Amino acid sequence: MQSTLQNEFVTLHEFVKAAKIRLNANMWDYLVGATETETTMRRNRLALDSLALRPRVLNDVSNIDSTSSLLGKKIRLPVMLAPIGSLESFDPGGGETVAKAAERFGVPMLVSSVSTLGIETIGAAAGGFKIFQLYVRGDDAWIAERVKRAVDSGYDAFCITVDTAVYSRRERDIAKRFVKSWRSNLSGVEQQAALNWKNVDYFKKHHKVPLILKGIGTAEDARIACEHGVDAVYVSNHGGRQLDHGRGSMDVLPEVIDAVAGRAKVMVDGGFCRGTDIVKAMAMGADAVGIGRLFCYALAAAGEEGVVRLLEILEDEVRSALGLVGVDRYAALDKSHLHRGAPMVAMPHVHSAFPLLNLADEGYGGR
Repeated sequence: MQSTLQNEFVTLHEFVKAAKIRLNANMWDYLVGATETETTMRRNRLALDSLALRPRVLNDVSNIDSTSSLLGKKIRLPVMLAPIGSLESFDPGGGETVAKAAERFGVPMLVSSVSTLGIETIGAAAGGFKIFQLYVRGDDAWIAERVKRAVDSGYDAFCITVDTAVYSRRERDIAKRFVKSWRSNLSGVEQQAALNWKNVDYFKKHHKVPLILKGIGTAEDARIACEHGVDAVYVSNHGGRQLDHGRGSMDVLPEVIDAVAGRAKVMVDGGFCRGTDIVKAMAMGADAVGIGRLFCYALAAAGEEGVVRLLEILEDEVRSALGLVGVDRYAALDKSHLHRGAPMVAMPHVHSAFPLLNLADEGYGGR
């Protein structure tokens, strides 16, 4: 089912501008901001922008297939809606709205445990491909109870975030004395700090649902994750919202793929905004790409219809990029289609992928 917004939104940057208009200043900064100097967030874009594409010509691209598969399920694009807390801050329906949009379009949604709506409520909202993402607030038995609830509610996989042992300092929020409700009640955070590989072993021993570890940032940890039998390694720096002065996700991805060596699926997020970004990740060897801020702009701009329409435009961009690179499917992509060290044409920031964006009174993307 197509979105009803074919004429209202025709480019991705229009969602960003609409979201800026609709959100209050606190929620806007919460969405676009990152940790301390926001260096990691900027490096996410730098890592993507410094990769150029190497197109091949005179290949038959008259029938492009932009679908893919993940964990045994066919998906319309190799794109996931990454776990975002407090989605109800962008649309009253929150996770229910996003779940319906993801099912309509045909991509997986990762449901954050930091949600006003419970596991069961979002699970019942739509029958599409859903993954439950957990911030740990208890012991193995506490985790097991969440696993059972997720499986009983129809979730297809389980994701544990592993890069939040300590909460970061997001200075855009701190400077405004703005505290999201879930961050004002952090009981049990010591359990996340104590999380270790023994917990992963326990999970794999006692649960059959596929396990994803989100927040892997080195080859060393990717290798250990595979040794512990995880089903998917998720390269992520939390959109630059955890460790400051980290590397961009696309700089991390090659070493992780080499370390995994086909033993698990590899997912990645961090600054992905355009169809060309997705093609670059797939050429590098990723299995799926997570988008976070991007779908939140669409959610804030126009709810369920907005998210579906954003994914339609993103699909058009992916298909265009595949054809112009000279391939008709992702399996035909490889690292020979990438050139590292391309010169920058714009200073990297959260909106540098949208040069036509005009947010005159805002520090990111204004011109």
